[in-house]
Amino acid sequence: MSGHLFIVAAPSGAGKSTLVNALLAREPGIVLSISHTTRAPRPGDVDGVQYHFIDRATFKRMVANGDFLEHADVFGNCYGTSRGAVEPILKAGRDVLLEIDWQGAEQVRRAMPECVSIFILPPSRAELERRLRTRATDSEATIEKRLAASREEISHAHAFDCIVVNDHFDDAVAALQAIVHAARACRALPTERHPDLIEQLLAV
Repeated sequence: MSGHLFIVAAPSGAGKSTLVNALLAREPGIVLSISHTTRAPRPGDVDGVQYHFIDRATFKRMVANGDFLEHADVFGNCYGTSRGAVEPILKAGRDVLLEIDWQGAEQVRRAMPECVSIFILPPSRAELERRLRTRATDSEATIEKRLAASREEISHAHAFDCIVVNDHFDDAVAALQAIVHAARACRALPTERHPDLIEQLLAV
């Protein structure tokens, strides 16, 4: 039996990576797919751990060859998920998680409609901004760009199978685990859509 493919997307600052790392620690049966990117490594980044870091020429060549299951340009950098890194693991019966943006998620849903897609929401715009600023990895201009882009990203939350609010961390991780367990057991996925919160997050 093939493994399950899980997609997790979120606006910058929603805490996606921290949640995904906690989920992987609690659910060792899930393999995280490492994306390729043209962005420069940040301090502490290790090639092949956070990302496979490649140049634009190599990325374009991989796109032309059809090597990516999905790819997107995000804040001027290219990101992509290699087919060769995902399909063999699924065929071997293991679950795979993709930590990607909404554009990539859209492509994967078209290519593999059986996937389970999850969107992470922050509890408020104020908290989203606070988290972006406390990361201390981006310039003021980049933070403003990410905040502006967050509305566009959040407007696509309705297209995902499940929505999780990252307010209380342990609760959010438990919600992710519940989705994984439901998918594995072929049970109905959680249906809470948080329309009021989404409306607040999209308000200008």
